[in-house]
Amino acid sequence: MECWTRASAIQFGLTMSLTSANTAHYKNDLRRMTALIGIALVVFGILLVATVAYAGWSANRTAVVRERQLVENALDQSVSRVLDQQKAIAFWDDAVEHAQRRPVDVEWLETNIGVYFFETYGHDEVIVVDGQNRPVYANIGGELTNARAAYAARHAVLDRIVAEARNGADGALRQRDAAFAESQGNYNALLGARFGRWAGHIMSVDGEPAVVAALSIVPNLDAGLLHGEPHLLLSVVKIDNAFMSEVGSSLLMSDLTITATPNTSPGVINEPFRADDGTQVGYISWTPKRPGQTLLLFILPLVALGVLGAGMLTWIMMVRLKKASGELADREERSRHEALHDSLSGLPNRSHFVGRLQEALDRLIESRNNGRVVVAYIDVDRFKDINDTMGHAAGDALIMAVSKRLRAAMGPQDFLARFGGDEFAVLRQATSAAAADELAQRLRTAFEESFDVYGQHIRMTASVGLSLAPDHGVSPAELMRNADIALYQGKNQGRDKAMFFCAEMAAEVEQRRETELELQAAIAEGVLDLHYQPLVSCRDGRVTGLEALLRWKHPTKGYISPGAFVPIAEEAGLMPSLGAYVLERAFAEAKRWPDLDVAINLSPVQFRHVDLVELLEQLLAKHAIDPRRIVLEVTEGVLMESTERNRQILETVRGMGFKIALDDFGTGYSSLRYLCDFRFDKIKIDRAFVTGIHERKRAMTIIQSVVTLGRGLGMDIVAEGVETEAEASVMRLVGVTELQGFFFSKAVPASDVQALIQKLPHTQTETVAEAERTDLRAQRRS
Repeated sequence: MECWTRASAIQFGLTMSLTSANTAHYKNDLRRMTALIGIALVVFGILLVATVAYAGWSANRTAVVRERQLVENALDQSVSRVLDQQKAIAFWDDAVEHAQRRPVDVEWLETNIGVYFFETYGHDEVIVVDGQNRPVYANIGGELTNARAAYAARHAVLDRIVAEARNGADGALRQRDAAFAESQGNYNALLGARFGRWAGHIMSVDGEPAVVAALSIVPNLDAGLLHGEPHLLLSVVKIDNAFMSEVGSSLLMSDLTITATPNTSPGVINEPFRADDGTQVGYISWTPKRPGQTLLLFILPLVALGVLGAGMLTWIMMVRLKKASGELADREERSRHEALHDSLSGLPNRSHFVGRLQEALDRLIESRNNGRVVVAYIDVDRFKDINDTMGHAAGDALIMAVSKRLRAAMGPQDFLARFGGDEFAVLRQATSAAAADELAQRLRTAFEESFDVYGQHIRMTASVGLSLAPDHGVSPAELMRNADIALYQGKNQGRDKAMFFCAEMAAEVEQRRETELELQAAIAEGVLDLHYQPLVSCRDGRVTGLEALLRWKHPTKGYISPGAFVPIAEEAGLMPSLGAYVLERAFAEAKRWPDLDVAINLSPVQFRHVDLVELLEQLLAKHAIDPRRIVLEVTEGVLMESTERNRQILETVRGMGFKIALDDFGTGYSSLRYLCDFRFDKIKIDRAFVTGIHERKRAMTIIQSVVTLGRGLGMDIVAEGVETEAEASVMRLVGVTELQGFFFSKAVPASDVQALIQKLPHTQTETVAEAERTDLRAQRRS
């Protein structure tokens, strides 16, 4: 028993020793680990403090370097900006023409160069030198100055700039980086070595820094205007504190200044500022942002807490990052969808359509079979009327209804897109050209039923233009352009049509474009003429007025009918300028015939896009003409747009003394409401009722009714298109006030009007007498 007890004790002691040893070993290990962790934390802390301190110092140093580079770049850009500003005038035909005049057109240069650059861009000095580098114009501080004296005062600086502009850089002046040279070199590349000459540097002018730039004055259109060496436009823009303040504002450096001596204020950086020739012209000083101060002053005390919270923060950030990553992916997907789809209809947009079309064309070319790619343009006819009459909300509802209808009409492989407004497009890949006919029929069928817009059933039509690849092109640009041309032809032929592109269409569009450009030039050059057709009194056969009719005699094509070029002017947006041109010429020429009224046609476009009242006031003041002699003729097109604005314009114009005539009465809706809503001085019966009137009893009855109504409202009645004596006699019989037509005279140039006025009373006396005898016999028979 005792032996067992002793053995047990020995075993127990041995076990305890082992346990104590293990515990000590564990404690030692724990201590060592703790010590290692402590040492690691200390080392980590020291490294962290050193890292934070270095980061703060490095951030401050980097900020200073970066801000210094930003300032240098901004000054370089200021040189480029001055050159770019000069291009607004220097690259211009008018500048070349007026600068090369002998003597120099100083007044023009002062208005368009000197004052312009001083007031618009703040150029302190503007000098123009000729091809022999002789100064011909100068504006100093916004005031016209003797050119030679102004140049002489700066010749040491200006000579170097001029020499570089003429002969290229010689290396004496600092050259800017490649980006600057490339941006300005485009001017040289565009105009050629002879024309595109320039130089720009920061120089010392009167001991102060300034941007000095030179640019050749060259034509932008007519190279033949330039004779000899081009003139140079010189600009001097002083770099003062106002200039530096503007630069500092753009760089978010609010206290950026330039001084002659270093700024000794605490925390301010001073950098020597040297001109491009190496001359020091002062110091640039500013207070750097010192982003590292935050690290040094605030972050370091929080490092201990930051280490403790790093784990938790990392976990939280990972959770948030995962969530943010998912949201970002969703936003990117939405952005991609929005970039490729129309927001209103949800259909693919133009960019998406072009991409799909390119893919289809690539497959067509690779397959080398007889397949086709069809592009169809759809334009909803008279969609603007819905917007104008029912509002834009109704227009949007109609677009969505059309989109839905077109979606339903598409085949499984068709690709439908909306380009904006009322324009849609369809892409179809087919095995034969017959699929294009089937697509055209689908599109027309989609518009057979009316559309429900806010409870109203609206019948709409659409014009469709189609092109096929490879027949009409193998690039998206060609196919889309040709489909658009076909659509344009369909609209011109009355709308509600599906047209396939053909070569003749492209030729016609090109011809219309040529006519548009020639008409624009004709308006600008003032080569359009007015001819005048007389209005003859039914009472005594005397000429009582003239109607001004526009004529265009093309130098090679001869006379072009207004019916050909006026629609082109309307589509091209030239009607405002064309209408103003006609009014100007008519007012000027009306002074030749002080006893006659002159009638001038007004286009509906002039009511929409021109301040008509202001224009008429200017013309009255300019030409000093009695407005009661001017008859302004409007058509039902103006009245159909019966807006309050149009009503006010007509009332204002009439209040100014002008007479208002309703032209082509009877050809449109001829609503009696127009005669109630608007006050007219004359009604002009359209030639369609006058031609052959002596053989058309119903037409005579209608004209008699119009005459009775017009006379009852105090209006004169004019019959247009009188071509025979019989028509003239009938018009007199029914009580028309004035007659107009080829029976009396065609429209003649202004130079022939006076002779026509003297001739017509003699030739019409017998006609009037015979007409009176005819009227008397008719009255006796009745």
